[in-house]
Amino acid sequence: MWLTNSSIGKKVIMSVTGIALILFLTFHACMNVVALFSADAYNAICAFLGANWYAVVGTAALAALVALHFVFAFILTLQNRKARGSNRYAVSTKVNAGKVEWAAKNMFVLGLIVCLGMLLHLYNFWYNMMFAEIVGVEGCISPTDGYAFIAKTFSCPVYAGLYIVWLLALWFHLSHGFWSAFQTLGVNGKIWFNRWKVIGNVWVAVVILMFIAVVVAFATGLAGCCGNCGSAC
Repeated sequence: MWLTNSSIGKKVIMSVTGIALILFLTFHACMNVVALFSADAYNAICAFLGANWYAVVGTAALAALVALHFVFAFILTLQNRKARGSNRYAVSTKVNAGKVEWAAKNMFVLGLIVCLGMLLHLYNFWYNMMFAEIVGVEGCISPTDGYAFIAKTFSCPVYAGLYIVWLLALWFHLSHGFWSAFQTLGVNGKIWFNRWKVIGNVWVAVVILMFIAVVVAFATGLAGCCGNCGSAC
């Protein structure tokens, strides 16, 4: 099958899964911003997306997207290293010939940081919320009280700092990945390529800034604690 056997096919899989993940992050960022305005509204969203069958199926599909994206990224990185040596992420197009972005040259390193941050995020939230609700384990915070978990996690300076680093790495990764995905899918004309690049940069910036705003708000006390958050450190 050409999708898995050819380099172009692998890049198409990475592009499609990458765009799907960006759409998910957009939804996730909008969901998180709700916590800045209403704990009840945020917890209502968490309850809707808790251990319900559709949420579990969606989580499994999301995990499959992430796995496909990073497996093929790893394979392509190995192929690029073998074929191009240290220039494995060199980009050669009519639009930016001779100019290689920093993010493009460090996509794999950024991807590793993103993976590590994702594991931390899964532990702090998915493990303590959806997984805990599925297996019926409840600690000092109810698995359905997402607001309390946000307040608890980001009140810890260490976690807040790690999340900021993770989000900045994700910002660089997505900024390059957005326009690169459209390039792979055939948007190569100079006019539309530049338009999508601008759209991608703005879109990713807005999404990441929404995530960062939530972290900063809870880390600095601008967003209140519900009273049963405790300390994460």
